[in-house]
Amino acid sequence: MIIKPKYRGFICTTVHPLGCKKNVEDQINYVKEKGNISGPKRVLVIGASTGYGLASRIAATYGFGAQTMGVFLERPGTFEKTGSAGWYNNEYFENQAKKDGLDVCSINGDAFSNEIKAQTIEQIKNFMQDGKVDLVVYSLASPKRLDPETGHVYNSVIKPVGTEFTGKTVDFHTGAVTEITVAPASDEEIKETVAVMGGEDWKLWLDALHKANVLESGVKTVAFSYIGPVVTHAIYKDGTIGHGKKDLEKRSEQIDELLRELGGKSYVSVNKAVVTQASAAIPVVPLYIALLFKVMKEKGLHEDCIEQLYRLYDEVLYNKTAVITDHDGKLRIDNLEMRADVQEEVTRLWEQANTDNIHEISDIEGFRREFFKLFGFERNDIDYEADVNLEEIF
Repeated sequence: MIIKPKYRGFICTTVHPLGCKKNVEDQINYVKEKGNISGPKRVLVIGASTGYGLASRIAATYGFGAQTMGVFLERPGTFEKTGSAGWYNNEYFENQAKKDGLDVCSINGDAFSNEIKAQTIEQIKNFMQDGKVDLVVYSLASPKRLDPETGHVYNSVIKPVGTEFTGKTVDFHTGAVTEITVAPASDEEIKETVAVMGGEDWKLWLDALHKANVLESGVKTVAFSYIGPVVTHAIYKDGTIGHGKKDLEKRSEQIDELLRELGGKSYVSVNKAVVTQASAAIPVVPLYIALLFKVMKEKGLHEDCIEQLYRLYDEVLYNKTAVITDHDGKLRIDNLEMRADVQEEVTRLWEQANTDNIHEISDIEGFRREFFKLFGFERNDIDYEADVNLEEIF
């Protein structure tokens, strides 16, 4: 079949498997070129098939030379129909890692469920050396969560808190810059968003792993967050998502207490803005990212997920001297994004941005390409007119 991108807003409904393969190969090759890192040797990544989770696993596998286990929920492909991008990402990653003589295994299922937690624990005991892990990366990204105890499905929303928000945004498909107004979230919407995007499930994972005695002495765990500039705070840091991230930090403190007897530590890593399906859906954020990309690329500072995760492991979390944190104990690999000169230039461009000049003063085309690249499209090394035989792609 010939596979073309089909999309509705921030949702792409088609996937090109060979483009996904190239995306994974690029990340693997980046880590190989950067070289080995001193660090953990048995790594569990929860939410391992896309974005920061996939990069976390690739950097651990090829940087540390670690045994890695990935947990995710993705739709498998068949010989007649393509699967999800994350499913292909993992298939290609596993195939290549095994060819390279590295130990990897994966579990495809609902990571929020008790069943998958139990299955993962059994797999750790059978697969990991000594039946333990020494790094747990939590990178789940989902718009909803099924509570395993009550059966209630929590649904998240992207809204401001307290008062309505009005600000600029951009349609990255057309380049149209418009003003958008978003009504404030209700108390129930805030609560549900925290249940999905907060740290409750992260804590449940660490509780289960600790109880099963599969955590190595000195184990570390890290989850990802974002803060961003003032221009995005109303809809992000101070909005429903931000309430979720505050809960993530609170749970990290609780996990820290849990791991203390093992000499372990829990961290929240604040990462740079990147293009994901989630970031494409948040009002204001695509415009900010398009401006940010232009500025950071011009300054030679731009990083995608794999560059950041390699740097997180090498320079921050497993720094040869000591873990590098800010005054609140968070890991900050958003430091290049938040540099004063970067933010001053982005703010200047933000004030100017409109439909007429958006292609001139921003990297909106780069944002659009990165969005479709998530699904295997917009690569220069793929012939998108060629027929794809789904029986012969692995």
